[in-house]
Amino acid sequence: MTSTDAAFTGSIPQIYDRYLAPLLFTPFAEDMAERVAMLTPSQILETAAGTGLATIAIFDRLPTAHLTATDLNQAMLDVASSRISSSNVKIRQADAQSLPFSDESFDIVVCQFGMMFLPDRAAGYSEANRVLKSGGRFIFNVWNSLEQNPVPKTVADAVTTLFAADPPTFFSRVPWGYSDIAQLEGDVLSGGFQSVTVNTIEKRSLATSCEEAAIGLCQGTPLRPEIEARGDLEYVTQMAAAALENAFGVGPINQPMSARVITATK
Repeated sequence: MTSTDAAFTGSIPQIYDRYLAPLLFTPFAEDMAERVAMLTPSQILETAAGTGLATIAIFDRLPTAHLTATDLNQAMLDVASSRISSSNVKIRQADAQSLPFSDESFDIVVCQFGMMFLPDRAAGYSEANRVLKSGGRFIFNVWNSLEQNPVPKTVADAVTTLFAADPPTFFSRVPWGYSDIAQLEGDVLSGGFQSVTVNTIEKRSLATSCEEAAIGLCQGTPLRPEIEARGDLEYVTQMAAAALENAFGVGPINQPMSARVITATK
């Protein structure tokens, strides 16, 4: 883990929210919200809430529940705060590795594509367990491997080609680097949970153009500072867009994507 791996600052939050929601996150946010709603919790904690995509989806289904959405990056939460206004939703900055909540405060803890970013995942699992009530659930998702997610893999390969002597490794190290089922099960159980299930789900990755997908992935993620440390961001984004067009054709993108969904019971 490097100092920039979890840095969603500057213009990254706005680009992330505009371009990556349909490309990567909205379909899985809807899936997450359905899973949470089936359990009808009254007290929900969301960690690594980002710009609030899963937060909104959960609130839409459970408007009377009390939902606390947290993230390490205030800039991401500022975007979330601009679109959510309800006395039942609290948004606050917090570190998932050291949560500022009392023991057994929540029925469910939710985390959408956040556990990969924690430098100390063991602390993250332990904290989720601590703040859950007895019998409570921790529901989170992580990406499957890059090989099962062709859009980001195409961009990763293009960037690697441009910087072959010192390729950026953020995609393979962090967001798409924590998908092994045995490792996931072992890590969760080590956090004190009684049981864990891991499911693989498939969705569609959508973008109106290859250019927009490239902007989102190159400029709206912590891949950006890795690119900027090596070359020109705009040029690399253009080359990534060209690689996507070569792989999927000119026009809208509609490609498969794959993630793991993990449910752990305290």
